[in-house]
Formats: sequence, structure tokens, C-alpha cells
Amino acid sequence: MPDPSNLRDSTQIVVPCASLEDVREELKREFTITVFPSDGICKIIGSPVEIKAVSDFLTRHGVTVP
Repeated sequence: MPDPSNLRDSTQIVVPCASLEDVREELKREFTITVFPSDGICKIIGSPVEIKAVSDFLTRHGVTVP
């Protein structure tokens, strides 16, 4: 059985919401994701394929992805 933390890591990215200010609308247009903001932290949720693409996109736009 897969480790739940590995599955979670492949289906979400957690970043400060402030780091998405300039790219949030473009993210929502280009990718099939959901962004959940809470207390200044945004969780970007999507399929493993989308999350990989979003991670690459954010890195290209100067957003540090943990």
C-alpha cells in the first residue's frame, strides 16, 4: 500500500499566498487545479501530472516550491 505522505506530496503544493499574487490567475487558467487559501498559506491541489507541471511553472516564475 502506498505511503499517504508520498501521495499527498504528489498531489499538492503548499506555498505562501503572497508568492502567487502575480501568477494565480494564470495558474487557474492553464492548469486543472484548486487553490485553497488559509491563513496566508495556499494549498494547490491537483493530479500528480498537473502538480508536476505547476511546480515547473512556479519555478520558472521565481516561486520557491518546497
